[in-house]
Amino acid sequence: MKIVCLDAATLGSYDLSKFKNFGDFVSYKLTKNNERIERLKDADVVMTNKVIIDKEVIDNTNIKLILETATGVNNIDVEYAKQKGIIVKNAANYSTKSVVQHTFALIFSFLNQIPFYDKWSKEGKWCESEIFTDYSRILYNISGKKHGIIGLGTIGKEVAKISSAFGAKICYYSSSGKNNDNTYERVELDELFKTCDIISIHAPLNEKTKNLVKKEELSLMKDKAILINVGRGGIVNENDLAQILNQKDIRAGLDVLEQEPMAKNHPLLSIKDKEKLIITPHVAWASYESLEALMDIVYNNLKEWIENGK
Repeated sequence: MKIVCLDAATLGSYDLSKFKNFGDFVSYKLTKNNERIERLKDADVVMTNKVIIDKEVIDNTNIKLILETATGVNNIDVEYAKQKGIIVKNAANYSTKSVVQHTFALIFSFLNQIPFYDKWSKEGKWCESEIFTDYSRILYNISGKKHGIIGLGTIGKEVAKISSAFGAKICYYSSSGKNNDNTYERVELDELFKTCDIISIHAPLNEKTKNLVKKEELSLMKDKAILINVGRGGIVNENDLAQILNQKDIRAGLDVLEQEPMAKNHPLLSIKDKEKLIITPHVAWASYESLEALMDIVYNNLKEWIENGK
């Protein structure tokens, strides 16, 4: 059996050598579209994170199993693979704790003025202080704040639970319109943006969430309110967000963008007050522990297919 990993670079420094237990294993850091068919010409199994496996690839190779090294399978033509008898196996629920932790890292960075005070201290300003503390910036507790959650799935519920433990009041918006959780107050999107001090997005990108948060919603945000997106890029209109950040006293923490990697001329790079925005490069999922859990799932997916054909 030949197993080919097309984009090992997306898995960091993870040691993929254990996949040699199943046969001839070949790994490429990255694979361009025009390299896919050549690299898969004699493969039985393909591992992919972002490389597209479409009708062209399927028709010109003999792959029997597609291992998605992520949860989403939007890079795979799943229906056509099914028609051809090719099994597609993804990985789910491996990064919940990591994404939840990153959510609060972003929230507390703003509430506790971490970027400002880190820079302030390293510039030697604490050395010049006449007292032991500083009041250049006001810190805020999460206790007593209203935290609105968009997407009350596995991650959203965990965020809600932890935020509640800190003393926040939780409400949520159901992007599907089908989610009813009696534990928390369900509100419409406009009310959530009008009334919440913290808004965090944990929803998938689909026809209901595409461009969900745009100028109209962002304009409703309270002064000093915080918007966090660790869901998917494309849910927040980034041009509108850049405009509103220049107009209103709000904050935004983003781990995902509509186009990744980030475009060099992205409007968010040009906002006037850089302290109002924190951007991390889609790393919320990527803790050491999450990556280990992810690849254990992928390994077991392959093992199950070999042993049971499913």
